[in-house]
Amino acid sequence: MHFYYLILAMLAAWRITHLFQAEDGPFDIIFLLRKKAGAGFFGNLLDCFYCLSIWVALPFAIWLGISWQEKLLLWPAISGAAILLEKLTSKQTIDH
Repeated sequence: MHFYYLILAMLAAWRITHLFQAEDGPFDIIFLLRKKAGAGFFGNLLDCFYCLSIWVALPFAIWLGISWQEKLLLWPAISGAAILLEKLTSKQTIDH
């Protein structure tokens, strides 16, 4: 596995997760998808960055990993990297 593929997977996982969770997308496509998902399982999944990043990271882990052990380790690692990027880039207010 090339190191830059890992970096690309982490960035792509963050970007895709952010798109589906927090953006409307081009022509409001993602907004309509979230609206259609409603309040069920998929609607809740699209509302939670942490939850969604797990599922977005899975195909990247499968693609990058060679052995099943490596794939299992890459899966939460890529999700964790996406979450760290989200925390670094989001504008959160601190409540006192």
